[in-house]
Amino acid sequence: MADADHDDGSSSDYSDLDHELVDTDDSNSQESLSLTDEEGNDSEQSDSLMNDKIESSSELSDNYSTDDEDVISDSDSNQDNADKNIPEQDSSDEEPANTVGNIPMNWYDDYPHIGYNLHGKKIMKPLKADELESFLKKMDDPNFWRTVNDKTTGKDIVLTNEEIDLIQRVQEGKFPSTSYDPYQPYVDFFTNEQLLTPLSNKPEPKSRFIPSKWEHKRVMKIVRAIRNGWIKPRVEKDVKPQFYLLWEKEGQQKDHPMHIPAPKLKTPGHEESYNPPPEYLPNEDEIQAWSNKDPEDRTTNFLPRKFQNLRSVPAYDKFVQERFERCLDLYLCPRQKRDRIQIDPDELIPKLPKPADLQPFPSSERIIYKGHTSAVRSISLSPNGRWLVSGGDDKSVRFWDVDIGRCIKTINFEDLVTVVSWCPNPTVNLVLIACGQQVRIFNPCLSEDDKIKSDVTDELVKSIPLVDLQDNPAIWIMSDSNSYATGERIVIKCSNNIDCISWHNKGDYFATVHRKGGNKSVLVHQLSKSRTQVPFKRCRGLVQCVQFHPNKPFMLIATQTYIRIYNLVKQELTKKLTSGVKWISSLAIHPQGDNVIVGSYDARLCWFDIDLSTKPYKTLRQHKQAIRSVAFHKNYPLFASASDDGTVIICHGRVFNDLMQNPLIVPVKILRNHSISNDLGVLDCIFHPSEPWIFSAGADGTIRLHS
Repeated sequence: MADADHDDGSSSDYSDLDHELVDTDDSNSQESLSLTDEEGNDSEQSDSLMNDKIESSSELSDNYSTDDEDVISDSDSNQDNADKNIPEQDSSDEEPANTVGNIPMNWYDDYPHIGYNLHGKKIMKPLKADELESFLKKMDDPNFWRTVNDKTTGKDIVLTNEEIDLIQRVQEGKFPSTSYDPYQPYVDFFTNEQLLTPLSNKPEPKSRFIPSKWEHKRVMKIVRAIRNGWIKPRVEKDVKPQFYLLWEKEGQQKDHPMHIPAPKLKTPGHEESYNPPPEYLPNEDEIQAWSNKDPEDRTTNFLPRKFQNLRSVPAYDKFVQERFERCLDLYLCPRQKRDRIQIDPDELIPKLPKPADLQPFPSSERIIYKGHTSAVRSISLSPNGRWLVSGGDDKSVRFWDVDIGRCIKTINFEDLVTVVSWCPNPTVNLVLIACGQQVRIFNPCLSEDDKIKSDVTDELVKSIPLVDLQDNPAIWIMSDSNSYATGERIVIKCSNNIDCISWHNKGDYFATVHRKGGNKSVLVHQLSKSRTQVPFKRCRGLVQCVQFHPNKPFMLIATQTYIRIYNLVKQELTKKLTSGVKWISSLAIHPQGDNVIVGSYDARLCWFDIDLSTKPYKTLRQHKQAIRSVAFHKNYPLFASASDDGTVIICHGRVFNDLMQNPLIVPVKILRNHSISNDLGVLDCIFHPSEPWIFSAGADGTIRLHS
């Protein structure tokens, strides 16, 4: 590529180069042949001059070069100092070191050199720095931002302030030079004074008096185009008259798309004639009946009468009133065209599957557990579903055999029992009983089969370190010998009454709700370390109930109108659900953890899809009074709600794995076996862990099993 550049240069390039050398050094001009820069030199003269130039350049290079290589580096400063034949010049008058000219520099991409110097030697490309060195240079060099690369030499050039200012002015669309004034005063080169004598006395040329041939051809071209129809003359539009009739086109106006003409009056019939037929004339009874009716109920507002002639007909006394009412009808009554939609009422009803296709679900009463003398507030099942524990206002806790309905054990307390909850861990046998401000942990040994599990539970309880910590908001006390015989193991004393208890799935943590506790409305207790924590410094709203998420480290806290989901690991609020009800009473989480149901005291049940929205997906208004409890089944797609109207409504709630498909919610059964006592109905309900059974506790003092 480089050799081709020199071959194509012809004689003019080398003659220019030699002419400069002759001008700068007189001594060298005597040794070399004189070269001319005139145009028209033949190729033979240029070849001889090129050969002479090469010989003179080789003689000059012998003074300072010791090797015979044909490659010279641009950064070699020894050559510039040793070259005594070329006089030193000012840096501003120096020619560019690369003599390839204004050509695309990408031609030299595949070569190790980048061009040629004044002596015809190759200029090698400078070494390129790698990315790391470029980055370090960018960090260390304060002038990196004003450094540009010269493609002809491969060197980095630092721009001066004047050059940067010049570039900025060009980018902004201004004049490059700051000294240029675009608004210089106008110089009038010609005077505006009319002189008496002309500037020249030259006679007028003959061309001004001869018609132009070019104009003649142009005109004939346009005429020919008009004759052939290529150019059509403009046709003037019809000008509208200045004056026109205002009502000329009144009858030809198109109706408005929504315009409906006013209904016409009924044409007069025989009854309105001055001489009607005899059958149209009323008798006395018809006249009396017409007079007794209200004006709105009369078929006509007049009675037919008979006159001998038209002149005898008197004036109609209600003519003005009827005309006025007619005008009001035309002015005030709206008239609009509307497309009548033919809708089948059956299509508006959602198509739901039949309840028979959604079995199994509880439908009939099987066992009644009787023994409590007052309202039963709370019930809970053991993890295997064999035992049932209940507590109520009669200050007693009873343990039942689920299969036969017999009370196995009864424990009496001094205060009302508000909550009972069985530990979900199947390897231990523990029951939490909330009585006033205390949480009592019991180990009920109900049969010989559970004796091994009870022994393991006692060993676990004995290994719990009961240390009285100052920062512990609750006091953990080991039960005395008398209470130990009844099954009581540990007593946790809190500062406020306990309204709700919720276990974690692993059975080591449980949370208690104290609605009048203020900042300590929610307490989290750890059984293995006998510790009690206050997870929130300040509770927003009156806390009603709390639940642990079944799969994630989340805690759901329900206040009067909101459900807040907290991440216990990150210790932050994840989501806030808006229920839209007046007062939340209960809360339940689907076993998969993606859906939540909420019961309220204003008889509403809200289904939330946590991943879908913060507002209820569906709100059910099936109960007539307050909802006291809601529950999900662990294995079957069932959920239930218990209300003060004495009913328990069983619903089919199927959640699909397809996120694009909405949950299927279908009410399947209403259970009406409980009676209402003191305006209270069913206070609690819970599903069997493995069977499609439901247990309900009512204010009538009974517990009923439906299967």
